[in-house]
Amino acid sequence: MRIGILAVQGAFWEHKKVLESLGAECVELRQKKDMKDLDGLVLPGGESTVQGKLLRDLDMFEELKKLIKGGLPTLSTCAGLILLAKEISNDQNVYFGTLPVKVKRNAYGRQLGSFSKREYVQGIGDFEMKFIRAPYIEDAGEAEVLAKVDDKIVAVRYENQIGLAFHPELGGDDRIHRRFLSMVS
Repeated sequence: MRIGILAVQGAFWEHKKVLESLGAECVELRQKKDMKDLDGLVLPGGESTVQGKLLRDLDMFEELKKLIKGGLPTLSTCAGLILLAKEISNDQNVYFGTLPVKVKRNAYGRQLGSFSKREYVQGIGDFEMKFIRAPYIEDAGEAEVLAKVDDKIVAVRYENQIGLAFHPELGGDDRIHRRFLSMVS
């Protein structure tokens, strides 16, 4: 299976490492021509505003949106969650808008507000979650809630999309990536 990982900015390398260790072929998406024959997509953490701008500048935005809307299994973490969100409560921008949730950017504060917390993820079990300048989901809309931390929604699934406020690629636990790959195959 061939997984495209958005690699224009952000923490793509760690996702690639985990997915390759699970047997997936990964392609770094840096240009429109890289988006051929994908079985799945990862939108990593980073800076959503920069990623959104680069996707438009590189003429990748519409094609990626079409693939996601067309059912391509998509795993998004942190900034990737913001890119998918239908609404961002503290930002007037909307990017792909394919995930029917309302997200709050930098909801836990700046870099110094980063933290880890072990909580239950539906279908996974207890999981060490790493939050770095993380958003959270204020309203899950039609999406299935997969996890909460301190009564804040931090993981959802809607159709072909998983949206996470945390970074599963940083903790050495590959169960969320395994779940994503099960959606792909």
